[in-house]
Amino acid sequence: MSSTSASDGLYPYHPSHVLPAVFSALIGISFLWHIYQNFRYKFWSVTFWMSWGGAVFTIGWITRCISSYNTSNVDLYIVQTVFIYAGPPIYSASAYNILGRLLYYLPMHAPLHPGRVTIAFVYMGAAVEALTAAGASTMASNTTDLAAYQNGGTLISAALVLQAVVEGLVVSVICMVHFRTKRVAHSTPPNVQRLCITLYGTSFLVILRCICRAVESFTIYSSILSCAEGNCSPILTHEWYLYSFEAAPMVLFTYWLNIMHPGICLPRQNKRYLDLDCKTERLGPGWVDRRSKWQTFVDPFDLSGMLSGQPNHESFWLLPEKWPVADGSFAQGTASNVSGLTNKSVNNGQTMPSSELV
Repeated sequence: MSSTSASDGLYPYHPSHVLPAVFSALIGISFLWHIYQNFRYKFWSVTFWMSWGGAVFTIGWITRCISSYNTSNVDLYIVQTVFIYAGPPIYSASAYNILGRLLYYLPMHAPLHPGRVTIAFVYMGAAVEALTAAGASTMASNTTDLAAYQNGGTLISAALVLQAVVEGLVVSVICMVHFRTKRVAHSTPPNVQRLCITLYGTSFLVILRCICRAVESFTIYSSILSCAEGNCSPILTHEWYLYSFEAAPMVLFTYWLNIMHPGICLPRQNKRYLDLDCKTERLGPGWVDRRSKWQTFVDPFDLSGMLSGQPNHESFWLLPEKWPVADGSFAQGTASNVSGLTNKSVNNGQTMPSSELV
């Protein structure tokens, strides 16, 4: 990696051959680890996006490694730019799914329907992904057209700002759930505590990445003409910015979610919830909305119910005697998503078979 401003082909510096290979290996290992853990915990419905994001991000860095030896190849440059930019928003979609599953697990503390919270964040993430892909492809394919290149940078800037806003909303929901759980039980269950800390940390890494990438993008926007004259900002002519503020945070993100995999902390079933004693887990009916389909379509987040102080969902957790005790407890460390490791628990003298929990 060069520290000079000398350019090489499509790059405003001499790209490193070693670092893309190193990060390709690191991200690829994490990607394979995610696949293994998804099979182990059968958690594909929640953390599928980690595997998809890992595939996209790994392809981006492998292509960058190849591109570093073919610095004038436009197609390779476009692919590595688009895929490296596209990976992080896909990773974030997995965090949104994890948050949704946490809300299903703690329905009494969910501010809105858990499924709709997830869908809202995923749709916002999709908007980020669309803007990112459009901006990255425009920039990469118009390195000699300053106006088009600047337009691509504008799209990237908008995507980064939007993603930072979404992550801020995610953190606010996590804080709300974390606070409410601690207020009720006076201490947060270990599995919830662990998951909240993980989501705080991964969101911080994404926000850090967004801020640094936004600074880079706005630098491109403000100094595009001077850069064309050979006076580029150091942010654009030093490759280490990319590895320090794009690659490194996302590598930490993926390994953090591997080490603290949500399949260790949460059940696969979205009808399984934590009782108000923060120890017992029960098999409830899931989130039940009393409104008609047209009402839920018009007001998907039940804003009318929240404003009136009378939400339209069933507070099934207030009648724990109606719902059977689940097999083991993730809150107490006696349950597992791994086949054969789930402990049996007794409810009114009857054992809940593991097959009923799947």
